[in-house]
Amino acid sequence: METPPKDIIDALDRMHLLKGADPRGQPLTGGVSSDIWRIDLPGGPICIKRALAKLRVNADWQAPVERNLYEARWMRVANAVVPGASPTLLGQDEVTGTLAMEYLPAERYPLWKAQLRDGVVDVGFAASVARTLGRIHAATAVDPSLAAAFPTDGIFHDIRLEPYLTQTGRAHPDLADRMQRLIETTQRNKRALVHGDVSPKNILCGPDGPVFLDAECAWWGDPAFDLAFCLNHLMLKCVWVPAVRGGLLDSFRAMTVTYLPLVGWEPAAALETRTAHLLPALFLARVDGKSPVEYITREADRDRVRVVARRLLADPPDRLADVARTWKEEIAA
Repeated sequence: METPPKDIIDALDRMHLLKGADPRGQPLTGGVSSDIWRIDLPGGPICIKRALAKLRVNADWQAPVERNLYEARWMRVANAVVPGASPTLLGQDEVTGTLAMEYLPAERYPLWKAQLRDGVVDVGFAASVARTLGRIHAATAVDPSLAAAFPTDGIFHDIRLEPYLTQTGRAHPDLADRMQRLIETTQRNKRALVHGDVSPKNILCGPDGPVFLDAECAWWGDPAFDLAFCLNHLMLKCVWVPAVRGGLLDSFRAMTVTYLPLVGWEPAAALETRTAHLLPALFLARVDGKSPVEYITREADRDRVRVVARRLLADPPDRLADVARTWKEEIAA
């Protein structure tokens, strides 16, 4: 155990969590956008998360630390809709952009990404992720007053649309106009509270269902982005863990058929179309955007992703099953 940085100790004090204790802790791994610590206090361990102004990626990627404020708001809303959908928030220090939350031990709350990496694919869990996400979207879509609590258009653009879609358009100039149209469509369809980073690296497999982490990109916006973002990761992991491609494709379908019936705020087919159009852009973004996935390391594999993504962007299907079929033909055959 180590002594945490002074600004984290000061933040704990301002959140009235120290109560005279001399905190010890250890840094946790896994994030590029925040410092994350386990801090041991007399009442038990807690988790501390401090937003970084510059993300830990090779590209120059800046992000405002006030996103921490909206992450806390997303956590409160999500837990009100689906209790346990997010860790319990214990405090927030706006001065340093620091959150305190309950610590969830890995032995009871394994990371979904780690399970997929190890070839453990639970199609039922994928469905539960879609169900929880759909419930949060549905509950917030009927309460548009929430939009005022998430004035994060600029933040979402800076940490999602620009590094993923605009940057990919720079890497593929012939697709720049297509990427810009996808950005405009996403910005135009503001219908529900969006998490913005629904990825297996941000989802714990809890005993009572999925627990969502890292809502730094929280936005009143297009829920199709959340669905596409998660489905993208399931497809890319077909390259990473080819032995379980069948289970990953089944998980893709389970998420789709679970989520779409929950769409009541607009025609489900319209949301599915936006998701299907966005998905191949995200395929390409995770090899040529500012935040490429770390597990696709061979250039030949990156080229395979580029080929299928460009094929789908050239003639975008409206149904997610058609995206999956093309992916299976090109990648997972």
